[in-house]
Amino acid sequence: MNNPHMLKLILGLTSAIVLISLILVIFRYFRKSQNDVESPELKHGDDETETEDLVTFQGGQDLTIDDILDAPGEVIGKSNYGTLYRALLHRSNSVRLLRFLRPICIARFKDFDEVIQLLGYVRHPNLVPLLGFYAGPRGEKLLIHPFLGRGNLAQFIKDGNAESHKWTTMYKISIGIAKGLDHLHTGLQRPIVHGNLKSKNILLDRNYQSYISDFGLHLLLNPTAGQEMLEASAAEGYKAPELIKMKDASERTDIYSLGIILLELISGKEPINENPTPDEDFHLPTFMRNAVLDRRITDLYHPDILLSNHSDNETPVTEECILKYFQLAMSCCSPSPSLRPNIKQVLLKLEEIGI
Repeated sequence: MNNPHMLKLILGLTSAIVLISLILVIFRYFRKSQNDVESPELKHGDDETETEDLVTFQGGQDLTIDDILDAPGEVIGKSNYGTLYRALLHRSNSVRLLRFLRPICIARFKDFDEVIQLLGYVRHPNLVPLLGFYAGPRGEKLLIHPFLGRGNLAQFIKDGNAESHKWTTMYKISIGIAKGLDHLHTGLQRPIVHGNLKSKNILLDRNYQSYISDFGLHLLLNPTAGQEMLEASAAEGYKAPELIKMKDASERTDIYSLGIILLELISGKEPINENPTPDEDFHLPTFMRNAVLDRRITDLYHPDILLSNHSDNETPVTEECILKYFQLAMSCCSPSPSLRPNIKQVLLKLEEIGI
């Protein structure tokens, strides 16, 4: 120990070990703090170092984390708050719809897990179910749904094929939407406001059964992302006039959006006319009100709806029936929330029209 070089070497090694230990302590503390901030949701165990989780619901019991992360996906839609993928899960050989939510847009609150459980247990023949929810190590979130191959109602109307002008198809779609919304508003212990109801969020199967998607999605977003969702809804023509902030969305604002969808179905027109002439109205309800005032009855519905389809042995629909449907849609679009019917009244009226 009298060797000064040996003493310096020992002191140097000791200092290096202390420094490395200090760095590791700081790194572990930083990682633990980062994990606590980025992914506080869905911690099902006592192990605080858990960084990813998968929760499955009815119909999604066969999902695994590896299946989801390894599935080849095709982007089919984008928004400010997320991206939609059509993904093939190899192990089950099933096609699923994966919704990736951007971490920066996700709400951070202690009840996030409770909202996921609420949405995951909703089941109805006219609602797109949540099959699973994945929370990743970097704050990423994935919602897993079944994939419906026929597409959405907006595209179906825009394509303008013969089926979209057939009364029986239009009526079947309308009843399905109303029944799904009725379940959200009145069929659950805790009612769910859709918050972003529009024809793009109505999916169809091969038999033209309608399924409402994206219900309650705004509950998972932070206020900024929720407001962006609302602004997009306004730009597309579905926002109720009294709705200023997404947190104020209600059953009555859902009814307004439903009315717009019914007008789309009956007229074949889009909610917003992006290139109106000086004599035209850019918003569909205003166009319809002015058509009534000017007695332009033929502008209220697509003329092909009145044509019968004898090959399918269908009974021709009467103009009186169509006008009742139109009146119902317009009442849903009333500027005054108190004058709009509730969903039970909408469903009852639709059933009376169909008799």
